[in-house]
Amino acid sequence: MNIKINIQKITQNLPSGCQLVAVSKTKSAALIQEAYDAGQRHFGENKVQELVPKFETLPKDICWHMIGHLQSNKVKYIAPFVYLIHSIDSERLLAEVNKQAAKSNRVIPCLLQVHIAKEETKFGFSTDEVKAFIKSSNIATYDHVRISGLMGMATLTDDENQVREEFRTLRLAFYDLRNSTLPANAAMEILSMGMSGDYSLAVAEGSTMVRVGSALFGDRS
Repeated sequence: MNIKINIQKITQNLPSGCQLVAVSKTKSAALIQEAYDAGQRHFGENKVQELVPKFETLPKDICWHMIGHLQSNKVKYIAPFVYLIHSIDSERLLAEVNKQAAKSNRVIPCLLQVHIAKEETKFGFSTDEVKAFIKSSNIATYDHVRISGLMGMATLTDDENQVREEFRTLRLAFYDLRNSTLPANAAMEILSMGMSGDYSLAVAEGSTMVRVGSALFGDRS
């Protein structure tokens, strides 16, 4: 498993303006360092308890992405340094991020997670809910967060048409919001969709950020 070659392969196939986030959950600091040495700077973690020690031991110019389901009581541990939170799935969570960001004197960029999959296990707003939420007067009161876009996960299935359709649903919501009048602290800049098994479909449907783990590092430890 040559991480450097894998990074080159994937980045060569990404369009200009599409960011690769290397999903480093369960991976050792040594493997992350290897990817870092190959030029990778954006890494995604699923769990706060894994993310914090990696932040402490690895180079400080790494951009750490929180991509997993985030519990409100864990926000305080990552608020001082997290680069982007992909998984805001409720107003309660956004309010907590805003509160902890204020304590760290930061504005934390966040993505709203939209439930596009047919599976019941995924978190997130419906497309109607996300549109209503981002246009609500409440959003503007959160002055220590910035809504930077949307994130979604497609159903884990071999049916490419279904996966494409789910990504398309998210893209349409993204552009609908992009063309709307949004609060000052919201802008549709990032469309985070696509993982190791489906990122090429996500890119074809307009993804600007893909979250790739096993295709870079090999199967999960």
